[in-house]
Amino acid sequence: MTEHILIAVAWPYANSDIHMGNITGSHLPGDISARYHRLRGRKVLMLSGTDSHGTAITIKADEKKVKPYDIYQHYHPRFLELYRRLGISYDIFTSTHTETHFDIAQKIFTILNQNGYLTKKVSKQWYSETLQRYLPDRYVEGTCYLCGYEDARSDQCEHCGQMLEPEKLISPRSRVDGSTPLLRDTEHYYLDLSTLEPKIYEFLKAREPYWRPIVMNQSLGMIQSVGLKETPITRDLDWGIPVPIEGWEGKCLYVWFEAVMGYLSAAVEKAKLDGAKDAWRDFWVNPETKSFYFIGKDNITFHAVTWPAELLGITDGLDAALGAEDPEPLILPYNVPANEFMNLEGRKISGSHNWAVWGLDALDRYDPDALRYYLTAAMPETRDTDWDWEEFFQKNNNELVATWGNLVNRVLSFTYKHWEGVIPDPHGLRESDLALLDTVRAGFESVAEKLEAVELRNAMAEVMSLATEVNKYLDVHAPWFEIKTNKAEAAKSVFTAIQAIDWLKMMFAPFLPFTSEALNAIIGQSERLFGELSTEEISDSLGTHTVLRYESPSTTGQDRWQPEELKPGMPFNQPSPLFKKLDHSIVDAERARLGS
Repeated sequence: MTEHILIAVAWPYANSDIHMGNITGSHLPGDISARYHRLRGRKVLMLSGTDSHGTAITIKADEKKVKPYDIYQHYHPRFLELYRRLGISYDIFTSTHTETHFDIAQKIFTILNQNGYLTKKVSKQWYSETLQRYLPDRYVEGTCYLCGYEDARSDQCEHCGQMLEPEKLISPRSRVDGSTPLLRDTEHYYLDLSTLEPKIYEFLKAREPYWRPIVMNQSLGMIQSVGLKETPITRDLDWGIPVPIEGWEGKCLYVWFEAVMGYLSAAVEKAKLDGAKDAWRDFWVNPETKSFYFIGKDNITFHAVTWPAELLGITDGLDAALGAEDPEPLILPYNVPANEFMNLEGRKISGSHNWAVWGLDALDRYDPDALRYYLTAAMPETRDTDWDWEEFFQKNNNELVATWGNLVNRVLSFTYKHWEGVIPDPHGLRESDLALLDTVRAGFESVAEKLEAVELRNAMAEVMSLATEVNKYLDVHAPWFEIKTNKAEAAKSVFTAIQAIDWLKMMFAPFLPFTSEALNAIIGQSERLFGELSTEEISDSLGTHTVLRYESPSTTGQDRWQPEELKPGMPFNQPSPLFKKLDHSIVDAERARLGS
């Protein structure tokens, strides 16, 4: 039976362009994993979308004096352009501002309410007397009562990552005009996490052996230290998904309550677009499906606690509500490989101060695989890391170009010239040739183990280490010298090197899809490694939105992650360099851009 892999990636807010910290935090690791699993012949659904609601968007709209919808419509197409150019291969990248998402979110709310997991409570909410309205969470900042961070939002502290009770915020201030808001009574719905705590605890304990420590510390650690409490899931806001209760006009579902439901609604939307309306169930009610949630560490509790709680709270109700004759429970997350943060030149990334490397801007000057390589090499899997332009320059020139790119170009160019564009027949291999091929062949298993465990940084480093071994082999055999005295011996060396390069191409493919695809064509392989990305415009009662879609190649379903033997005499195409060597002047030039 074909394995099913669900790759769920954090939904970016439609209030800003996407920077490299966002990309290495969730989108790129999700893509690397999706591409790897596709090469294994598994059925993959990689999805995400623009987080269109919430106060992050309304704040931007207030600043620009436009409607929140206009802000969403401005950034959403830019997200699609970035992913297409960077090769982030979403099977569907959609939006939370769709009929499908509204329908799913309101159904989940209703089922949770019917099942007794929602309660109504009157609470204190910050109210602006100058604006004569309640202030949503992100409109109020102050000092975190847990860690002392002075610029915490009233609903969540970005410094310690904890969800906050807004009324406990110290020294609150309005982001709109700096005034001090007052606390007033307002009624909201709450998700009763305390009742669901035993099930959530059991779910987390089962995953403790293989989840990252930071994820366990924030989720299971929170239960063990303070326990779970009721959490508000509605807001006094008119931009978002209306609460589906009569008399609750002017209140919406809290963005973090409904945004995580997008992983499900996106799957339902894709099934509709494909004309197979129940296909989403292959990934959501199949207990054998493995679902991976790629997020940053500031979103851990929403994905490791709140979303599982919502899924546990609806049991099989949503499947039934969507028309299933034999409804089943939806699957819980298999893994939440949250990344930590990437800083920039020793400082925290700040979009408002332009202290960021913006994705679309960088792609105007650098090739996508060069950016992907550095972002993976510096991926913050176990600790915060730092984007450093000097390091980017060194990694590009000394590793990507010198170790891998030059290996490919010098071997294929030499062979194309001296064997008239065909792979030479070695007429048997020497012991040293076989030893090298055994070393590279073993990489398919060892690199796969790291990719399965979502150790992407180490996996790519191992592939580059294998490329170094091929260079060492060529330093010993030097076919460019062998050919002068014994062309038959040079043929053995060249064939061995090309075979190793072809295998390394496959191992590099999840990380470097553009150049791996180019190399695949150079070597003469007729079947593509990956499919193409395209866009499709969809209209519904909420407006028009465009989705990004991955079109699978003809090799879908085949396990291509294996060492296939090249055939002597097979023609290949004239090679050209895969990567560009950078001039050191880019370091100062890029640093000068920061903060300007």
